[in-house]
Amino acid sequence: MQTKEIKTIINEYNSIEELPEEQILIVNKAKEAAKKAYAPYSKFNVGACVLLKNGEFIQGNNQENAAYPSGLCAERVAMFYANAKYPDVAVKAIAICAYSNSKFMSEPVPPCGSCRQVLLETEVRFNSPIKIILFGENRISIIENAKQLLPLSFDNNNFD
Repeated sequence: MQTKEIKTIINEYNSIEELPEEQILIVNKAKEAAKKAYAPYSKFNVGACVLLKNGEFIQGNNQENAAYPSGLCAERVAMFYANAKYPDVAVKAIAICAYSNSKFMSEPVPPCGSCRQVLLETEVRFNSPIKIILFGENRISIIENAKQLLPLSFDNNNFD
């Protein structure tokens, strides 16, 4: 028997002002997107913004539907739109935040499993890491790549 350890590294910041200008911009665009989400059932608005390597910003937000689970998470809305509009451009980073009861969450909200898989697929597709920025009013968490969020992942290496 062997024992393996899986380690995830998360860099935490106490304030948005500690981030580089480009990361502040992407977080602010995610916050803007969150306020425009369609979440009449959960009242839990999530916003995401993708920064492409060509400098384009693509915003997305959660879109709920009465016929649950027909809605879609903010991360996948943004990522799928970015991949559809710019199919040959790698993703540099994605910022994610949540807004409810007229305020942003105090702690970062991580992406769901399906969104993690989509982030990983995009990372593998372009062979380029995606920086993941999770915004909370009290703390901002930054993960250097999607593989950190999904270490035992299903990807193209699983096919013979």
